[in-house]
Amino acid sequence: MSSISIRAAEPEDRSLIASIVDDAFEGPDEAKLVQHLHNNGDVVLELVAELDGAIAGHILFSRLHIEGETRFEAVALAPLSVASEHQGKGVGAALIKAAHQQLVLMGETLAVVLGDPGYYGRFGYINERASGFTSPYQGEYLQALAFGNAPSTGTLIYSRAFEAL
Repeated sequence: MSSISIRAAEPEDRSLIASIVDDAFEGPDEAKLVQHLHNNGDVVLELVAELDGAIAGHILFSRLHIEGETRFEAVALAPLSVASEHQGKGVGAALIKAAHQQLVLMGETLAVVLGDPGYYGRFGYINERASGFTSPYQGEYLQALAFGNAPSTGTLIYSRAFEAL
């Protein structure tokens, strides 16, 4: 059985990460998002998963702001990508779990994702936690996970990189 190892993404991983993201999303939009997030300096945490010594998956969290009574910093999970030949092997789950551990250690208290509730719900993301936010993405696929005290209302302000999607 192959073991999955998680590590921080390195600059030399960029082209391979772009290929994996293109493959996982069947097109270039999310890979462009990753590049724009880097260009804008909005990356908070970026990890890769290695399987049998090769990169098999990638996860990125970018800075998200919540405007309300005060301005609050949170993170947005986007994208999570696993190469098609490695899907269903636990790579995505390993990336999410490792990222959550690091985010807590970094002092982050709220993560937001736009994705399949059946999948992300396995890791604690729920729509009810995000339903009080104002967002252009508001709906059943917008979910949040709190690691600590965080607001439950306000306007979600994503990196400008998301405007290109």
